[in-house]
Amino acid sequence: MKAASISISKNEKTVRELYRTAEVKDTKSFISLFTKDGYFWDVSAGVKYYGQDIGKTVDIYAQAFPDMHRELLQFFVKDDENVVIVELTLNGTHKGPLALPAGEIPASNNVMNAPCCDVFYLENGKVKAFHCYTAGTIILGQLGALSNLSAAIKK
Repeated sequence: MKAASISISKNEKTVRELYRTAEVKDTKSFISLFTKDGYFWDVSAGVKYYGQDIGKTVDIYAQAFPDMHRELLQFFVKDDENVVIVELTLNGTHKGPLALPAGEIPASNNVMNAPCCDVFYLENGKVKAFHCYTAGTIILGQLGALSNLSAAIKK
């Protein structure tokens, strides 16, 4: 019996390659997979990155989580609309400072295992827009950054 082969689209291949380059911390190749006017939007941090700054996202997580691994759970591909949606988890041990717009969270040695959903819009085989919806409060909780939340809450 011949094994069934699953064909994946050009758009899905591009997205899978983007994740691969992030896994091996190849920032230059990561950036090269975006269109000239493409961007990465870290929704939970409220920051959009353009041009060479797109690579900061790989570098920030690589510094904070040297063992960073993205477990890709499901792909939803709409090739007729050049859209790929990925459900995944972000996993790693917090061994270095995590740079955020408000400052840095020092290494906690805590393990992160957080859900994430990424939405990609592609154009001519490259990423035009990457919207990353991390579960920011889950990540901050796992890193111990929410332990003093009571100081910020007014009753």
